[in-house]
Amino acid sequence: MSDLRGKVSGKKITITGGLGMIGSTIACKLAGAGAEVTLVDACIEPYGANRFNIKKVKDKVRVKIADIRDKEAVKALVTGQDIIFNLAGQVSHNESMQNPFLDAEINYIGHLNVLECVHKFNPGAVVLHAGSRLQFGLTEKIPVDESHPMRPRTPYALNKAAAENMYLFYNQVHKVPCVAFRIANPYGPRAQMKHSMYAMVNWFIRQAMEGKPLRVFGDGRQLRDYIYVEDLANAFILAAVTEKCRGEVFNIGSGLGISFGSMVEAILRAVKKGRVEYVAWPEDYINVETGDYVSDNGKFKSFTGWRPEVSFEDGVARTVEYYRCNQPHYWQ
Repeated sequence: MSDLRGKVSGKKITITGGLGMIGSTIACKLAGAGAEVTLVDACIEPYGANRFNIKKVKDKVRVKIADIRDKEAVKALVTGQDIIFNLAGQVSHNESMQNPFLDAEINYIGHLNVLECVHKFNPGAVVLHAGSRLQFGLTEKIPVDESHPMRPRTPYALNKAAAENMYLFYNQVHKVPCVAFRIANPYGPRAQMKHSMYAMVNWFIRQAMEGKPLRVFGDGRQLRDYIYVEDLANAFILAAVTEKCRGEVFNIGSGLGISFGSMVEAILRAVKKGRVEYVAWPEDYINVETGDYVSDNGKFKSFTGWRPEVSFEDGVARTVEYYRCNQPHYWQ
């Protein structure tokens, strides 16, 4: 991303969900490259909004507290913008099982509101959507490419899939330049550390740093693809500034499968505290296990040349160091 300044300097960019892990990481990169960045966040508990995430660029960005479900607020926020990273969302697939209406209100209706406002008031803005690997449901093969069938198993996954189709509709029918990602499991600095409803790698890092056991359900053999947030942010920015990405859907991950057990062992090595406990699945657990998952990044690589640069071991080490330095701002 060495030529980033030439591509974004002076661009007006809005990031919804901008105080969370992914949004703030993108913001730091863009503000440092001379973009005019506006961060929008509803600051809904217990999600990941944290003003400390933008400490190093706080004087270079604007922050607006607003909800993407608010039509008038969104109209004002999208008007005149060149790029919109629409990252706001209800982020826990388990929570969506308990409150499916809230998930639909934010992850579908809220995104419809953004797209309709862009269509009516700023149809040339590039809009990016943060979808999820959970849209695929049960996997038939790995690595998983974009042609894999989608069989969502939670309201969260269902609404992400429906929203993706909506983005494609606005691109195809209304010519709004949209790009949709299906993201693997993101982790890294600036993630919330208060609970285990999402960002499992980060939660396990906290448990290890506190010397607590890392409890793994089952045998720990299930494969997951963990994408470091800096690599993910680079992918988002590249997609935003690469014209041929518009109207496309991309799978984004590290491209490597790591077993749950190996993920935990890597965390214990980095933290040098804690221990792992393998336990049986709880009887009352709502099991939405999707099988092994590894992203096939080939399509996005062919469009942009992007490839992840940070190994899992290195990413975990960087994340541990970040929270050792900044623990008071995340442990509440």
